[in-house]
Amino acid sequence: MRVITGTAKGKRLAAPEGRDVRPTPERVKEGIFSAIQFDIEGRRVLDLFAGSGQLGIEALSRGAESAVFVDASAQSVALVEKNISSCGFKDKAKVVKSDFSSFAALKKGEFDIAFLDPPYNAGILEPAINAVCPLMSDYGVIICEHPPEVKLPESISGFCADKVYRYGKVLVTFYRKEGRV
Repeated sequence: MRVITGTAKGKRLAAPEGRDVRPTPERVKEGIFSAIQFDIEGRRVLDLFAGSGQLGIEALSRGAESAVFVDASAQSVALVEKNISSCGFKDKAKVVKSDFSSFAALKKGEFDIAFLDPPYNAGILEPAINAVCPLMSDYGVIICEHPPEVKLPESISGFCADKVYRYGKVLVTFYRKEGRV
């Protein structure tokens, strides 16, 4: 894994060992950031189910103002902290060890971009979207990575599916506030 572009372009990111964390494939990451390339500068980012932190780090490299990385795994939190440090983003990043629902229940503030990439077979993507919706700014976008067999609703908690992209066995669904699509 590496940072594709921006201030940390080319930096290699430490990858998790084993099969507990499934890093976003590079072509999927390129597709996501191509779709939001003009919406990153100065934005506040949430990388939920952060794993290695590669999505939030890519956003910081491309000019995001700040990023919060959330993961329930101590191993993932340590990996994210290592990657943030090696890319020089410690001053723009906060790492939180928490499950998504506890984080959402306690979090105050708003995010402009949220990346949701939970474990594929955990059945928690839709509850996670519901939990994140109240944390989003009026012009925020929630970006969900999931397998094709996971069917997401067209509308959820005041957000509606704006676009869906397919990259082989990976779907990426973008949600925006209703009326803002």
